[in-house]
Amino acid sequence: MSTIQTPHTERSYQSVNGFGMVGLILVLLVSGLSALHNGSHAVGAVLLALAALLGAGLYMMQPNTGAILTLFGQYSGTDRSQGLRWANPLQAKQKISLRARNLNTAALKVNDKRGNPVEIGAAVVWIVRDSAQALFEIDNYERFVAIQAETALRHLASVYAYDEGEDLAPGETTLRAGLDEVAHALKAELQARFALAGVDVLDAKLTHLAYAPEIAQVMLRRQQAEAIVSARHKIVAGAVGMVEAALLGLSERNIIELDDERKAAMVSNLLVVLCADREVSPVVNTGTLYN
Repeated sequence: MSTIQTPHTERSYQSVNGFGMVGLILVLLVSGLSALHNGSHAVGAVLLALAALLGAGLYMMQPNTGAILTLFGQYSGTDRSQGLRWANPLQAKQKISLRARNLNTAALKVNDKRGNPVEIGAAVVWIVRDSAQALFEIDNYERFVAIQAETALRHLASVYAYDEGEDLAPGETTLRAGLDEVAHALKAELQARFALAGVDVLDAKLTHLAYAPEIAQVMLRRQQAEAIVSARHKIVAGAVGMVEAALLGLSERNIIELDDERKAAMVSNLLVVLCADREVSPVVNTGTLYN
């Protein structure tokens, strides 16, 4: 019958002030040396051995640092105190940083939602929340964080397309246009992946995003073509509105009566002038439209 192993969770350990223990150790040292000097070798040896044993329990704690204490392989607790501390000399003490850390992933080459190769990188700010989980549930929590961050980034790139296109639904999030939404999704996925290691994600942002070199030029030409087509649509729409306004103004003011053929010629000329990407050279017509 299989049993489910419950994860280790951090519990507080209250250590003893080390300065008071230093005073006691000094007293034992002085007493032991005095006993040896007076000929009480057994008493002196015991006092000195006791002083050495108590001295082995001293350790220094820096701010935002934790000490994991274990006794014969049994987890005793985590000491988050600061300064000189003392604990049972038989307890093993392993320190762990509780400060925020940065992880800059290398630019990874992955395929986006469309299958296009893109390069993507991210910066992740993380912190150890549960020291017991970080040390006892994961073999190497720093390597675990690095590998899971790369895995999450690869998965994220496959969920979103790099840029907008006709094959995407209107308003669909893309890597390039929806940076805030993508960053939120990346942070949520990293948090889920880091939970086993007792690590919290403080922030996650994309730091590098580009098409892979082998398709960069092709995609650049595609973006330029889409921009040109979009601009032409706006130019034509604006030109049609201007022509309509011109014909309506001529008609309302009775400046000139135009039949269908002359209207067609005027519309053609105005559209050429308004939609051309170069300066138009005027052509003076000395005859009429009917000659």
